[in-house]
Amino acid sequence: MVTDLEMIKAIMVKECYSTFTNRRETNAGLAGPFADGITVVKDERWKRIRSSLSPYFTSGRLKEVHRNKHYYYSRVVAPYSLDVVTSSSFSVDIDSINNADDPFVTNVKKFFKFSLFSPLILILTLFPSVANLLGKMGISLFSRSSVDFFYNVLRKIKDEHNKESNGRVDFLKLMIQNQIPDEKFEDTSDQPVKGLTDHEILSQSFVFILGGYETTSTTLTYLLYNLATNPDCLEKLVVEIDTNFPSDTPITYDALMKMDYLEMAINESMRLLPTAPRLERVCKKTVELNGVTIPKDTLVGIPTYVLCHDPQLWESPDEFRPERFSPESKSEMNQYGFMPFGLGPRNCIGMRFAQMIMKLLVLKLLQNFSMETCKETQIPLELNAIFQPKVPITLKFIPRSCKAKE
Repeated sequence: MVTDLEMIKAIMVKECYSTFTNRRETNAGLAGPFADGITVVKDERWKRIRSSLSPYFTSGRLKEVHRNKHYYYSRVVAPYSLDVVTSSSFSVDIDSINNADDPFVTNVKKFFKFSLFSPLILILTLFPSVANLLGKMGISLFSRSSVDFFYNVLRKIKDEHNKESNGRVDFLKLMIQNQIPDEKFEDTSDQPVKGLTDHEILSQSFVFILGGYETTSTTLTYLLYNLATNPDCLEKLVVEIDTNFPSDTPITYDALMKMDYLEMAINESMRLLPTAPRLERVCKKTVELNGVTIPKDTLVGIPTYVLCHDPQLWESPDEFRPERFSPESKSEMNQYGFMPFGLGPRNCIGMRFAQMIMKLLVLKLLQNFSMETCKETQIPLELNAIFQPKVPITLKFIPRSCKAKE
């Protein structure tokens, strides 16, 4: 484990391309549909896929994706996250709140149902060397029926996009525009290619759906909990929302990005309850950093949760204080102590998209509802061994029109 901030800077940024490019080795069979995903692939292949995807996540592209979209919102965060991700990524409108039995919704839930304490997970944890054997045996961490369902659906959506020259802008359409034929593809450094193969497009689609759904919904849930349990912070945010977005004011991407207190609250919530409590990189060659020798093939861990709660980096680290991320305070902050999306060349490519989704939901929610704790709300929040709440987070939402009449 590495907690020295200068070493972290070297690992995540300075030596990323030369030494710490890759994450933990993942068996292709066990990884299932994610085997060609940007979060798994290595070295030159990762560079090619990253460079192909990066233009889709610029502020200009996100404005196109956001334009003329109407998102449903609810007290249930996970369905909202799924609706936004599928709409933005594939122009598919599910409305999973009102259509809970939609096959897309049920298969997403099934996909995430595997237990972290299942025999397979325990075997891989205790004996990681058996991963290749299990992969060759056709064993996967994910439901085969769900994987098949998504492959079929995504391929059908992709075929429909190929037939349409116009229509809504989404991430799948942008990837298709840069597709390269499989038969012409050779992944070699001396014959560089640009673009994505058919299967790589499908793999990135899995990453968008399932990565965006799970991570975004969890982060949003934590944010709403932190706001509800800190009503003074919640009130400041409501004032900012009402001031910048009076009734019937259109929500634009640029205006959303200028919500300073909202961004401060999101950052502080991600510091207090990071969804990725640990980052990992594999050392490709023996290297010395700050007098410490790291042998080749060493798995280097960075405990982000520990860093985010280090009293030497944060005053009263267990308190929710959005002002830590004010422009004045942020300028004095060491960025390597706060990495919710990672840092350096291999940070989260969908960072801006995730921020847009979170800001949009909180804005729409607090425009229409007052939020507070209830008797079922656990205070303080207790986490289990894998940094998940021991009991589900429950909050009370009251329509603001009703609240005003009280």
